[in-house]
Amino acid sequence: MWRGHLCLLRRHSCRRSLGEKAGLAALHATFLVALWGGVCAAQPRSVALTFDDLPLVGQGGAEEAARVNHAILTALARHHAPAVAFVIEQGVERIGPAQARAILREWLEQGQDLGNHTFSHASLNAITVEQFRDEVIRGEASIGPLLGEFGSRPRYFRFPYNQTGDTREKHDAAAAFLTARGYTVGVCTIDNMDWEFARAYDAALVRNDSATARKLEAAYLGYTADEIDYYGGLHKKIFGREIPQVMLQHANRLNAAMMEQVLALFEEREYRFVTLEKAQADPAYRTPEGVTSYGQMWGYRWANSLGIKVDGRLEPNPPAWITEYGREGK
Repeated sequence: MWRGHLCLLRRHSCRRSLGEKAGLAALHATFLVALWGGVCAAQPRSVALTFDDLPLVGQGGAEEAARVNHAILTALARHHAPAVAFVIEQGVERIGPAQARAILREWLEQGQDLGNHTFSHASLNAITVEQFRDEVIRGEASIGPLLGEFGSRPRYFRFPYNQTGDTREKHDAAAAFLTARGYTVGVCTIDNMDWEFARAYDAALVRNDSATARKLEAAYLGYTADEIDYYGGLHKKIFGREIPQVMLQHANRLNAAMMEQVLALFEEREYRFVTLEKAQADPAYRTPEGVTSYGQMWGYRWANSLGIKVDGRLEPNPPAWITEYGREGK
């Protein structure tokens, strides 16, 4: 499955050398001083929450999609946490346009935002720029009118697989198109690989294996805590300070069950929940991204762009049994 492929890409890309631009060290130093010199290192921690692949990851129907989304929204409301939900229009069609749009409307009624995740979740690496433009435009079929009802418009776009173009030409053409259409790219800086846990969790539910489901929930929380801490340290190494984070998650059964506890992990670490707009207003987000064929988190991309060596082997991996249990359940 594509998500397992993304996991491999992320891990392999993290192990690549990230010091290819060492000859520009002086320029990078000047850039860093200018960019972050006025930012207080002791600023409060903050995180923006994002959810991909709405209306639902997996094969559930409209009733299951409504339950999952309502549970996530309820947790967000209790913790006063703003979020952006990125929608795949093909998923809307699969669930049923009327039912799926009612689910998406609930996000807007709760004061949350919707973003464009393309029509079919096609990787930019695998399609032409012309096809990408069509994917973006067709991805607006539901969110455009819905946002219009609330006096807004599609503002945020997230690349499928976080693949922003594997050549300079494709990367820049896609970026220019999105800018012209009024989009800001929703980046992400923390990935807790919820999709890996969710695949195993779905398998446990299908098997009525409640003991494994509970074990998975505990492992998921532990791994999420590790990833929050890891990426906080990674960005401190890159920028000399902690930066506002953007958390990547998905609309799945696991998060429907565990969102309260996930949000509590951030609160225990004294993170404030902020909008995506506020998080990405931080100067760190103006760091050049560079071109990559991988879908890794932006911290790795920024480190590569700035010529800062980081060791991706230090990033925690999910317990091996979770991956194996999920594969057995396919």
